[in-house]
Amino acid sequence: MDFQALLTGVDPVLVVALVLLVAGIVGSAVPSMPGPLLSVAGVLVFWLWGEGLGTVVAVGLVAVGLFAVVADLLADAVSARVGGASWQTTALAGVVGLALLFVTGPLGILVGVVGTVFALEYWETQDHRHAARAAVTTSLGILASAVVQVLLTLSMLLGFGLSVFVW
Repeated sequence: MDFQALLTGVDPVLVVALVLLVAGIVGSAVPSMPGPLLSVAGVLVFWLWGEGLGTVVAVGLVAVGLFAVVADLLADAVSARVGGASWQTTALAGVVGLALLFVTGPLGILVGVVGTVFALEYWETQDHRHAARAAVTTSLGILASAVVQVLLTLSMLLGFGLSVFVW
């Protein structure tokens, strides 16, 4: 296969942007990976150095990416609070989850946050049902956040593709 002929005429800036956008989708499915920020970087790379992406579209896509970042940051705390966990439990669960991310990888944040919420809520209330409800709600919130991030970063890729290749 002649790779030089295959790559002739391919815009390297477009390739970098597409790789970042796809990495953003993949990163959105992994807890604590900067998926939306990778997608934002892909849009900005092409907007700054590529051709064919208008300012309005770029600003809109970046806004979607930043919304996904904010949704990710709030998901753990909001889901823990909805499940009945205290603010102290929520804060400590975030710290433990982040620490376990570096020790055990992406699964560590989920296990760390959920385990901490359960342990602290049980210690505080001595009610295993309350602790389990708070932990399950927290885990569902984290997973829902990942789904929302994947959908938002996928919509960024689709919007980018429509803008660059169709319009």
